Amino acid sequence: MSKKNVGLLFPGQGSQVVGMGRALAEAFPMAAETFAEADEALQFPLSRIFLDGPEDELRLTENTQPAILTVSVAAYRVLTAHGVNAWLAAGHSLGEWSAHVAAGTLEFADAVRAVKARGRAMQLAVPAGEGAMAAVLALDAGTIATVCAEVAAETGLVVAAANFNSPDQTVISGAKAAVERAAEALKARGARRVVPLPVSAPFHCALMEPAEREVERVLGEIALDDPGFPVAANVTGALLMTAADAKRALTEQVTGTVRWVSCVAALLELGAEVLVEVGPGKVLSGLMRQIDREQKCLNVEDPASLEKTLAELG
Repeated sequence: MSKKNVGLLFPGQGSQVVGMGRALAEAFPMAAETFAEADEALQFPLSRIFLDGPEDELRLTENTQPAILTVSVAAYRVLTAHGVNAWLAAGHSLGEWSAHVAAGTLEFADAVRAVKARGRAMQLAVPAGEGAMAAVLALDAGTIATVCAEVAAETGLVVAAANFNSPDQTVISGAKAAVERAAEALKARGARRVVPLPVSAPFHCALMEPAEREVERVLGEIALDDPGFPVAANVTGALLMTAADAKRALTEQVTGTVRWVSCVAALLELGAEVLVEVGPGKVLSGLMRQIDREQKCLNVEDPASLEKTLAELG
């Protein structure tokens, strides 16, 4: 049992890498069992793809999303088996689903199937090459929102803030031509850099409405329970405690902005002393350094990081 109040952070798309989870599964049978459970739920060899590749198959959104969910849930199960009982959580985009599995809102098998459908719907919502996303560095969120609104009005095309990741990084999303025009305008307003992102679709903007409708349909067929502990909602940053609110938040985040800074603030305000990123990579740990350099953020993705985190938690 941890002597500190632990808040969990679950990563989203972009944290995937071929081979993720292998060391965890080799060291802990429950992780390997989690991988097998995902394969069984999907009737598809998902674990082969994220363990062995090829990378281009893992990069397909309909594989990426359930793969990250699966590795994150495996890491969570191993962490809790070692006596760490978190009492609140947040997840970045896809990671919000992992957080709700951890909180008991969703059964893992249901979540894996739903997230595969989510990924497929997000991939199909916009024809390849018509959408884009870009990270805006070192410009305040208010200016970014204003510029996006101006460009949208000028062009009649969708462009909006998709992710408020840190005070130093906001991601914009929308129609390719509008994102490119907004990028130029943002640089003129003082952005240090605007970096195009290698994504397959423009996530978290109005162009994802067909995918939002599909997620709503899928969630309508799944039983959700009230979360066992508070989970931050991407779309508001508020902590949720009911199944109805969780269903609404998971639906609305498909087109809504990921308010990650607000999600982290909600965990800290409720008393989380240590944050632990659970799942592949350290993307959220990196953002945490931009949000609050003083805040301790650990991670669990393999036996070595688990051992280090357990030692830190006492």
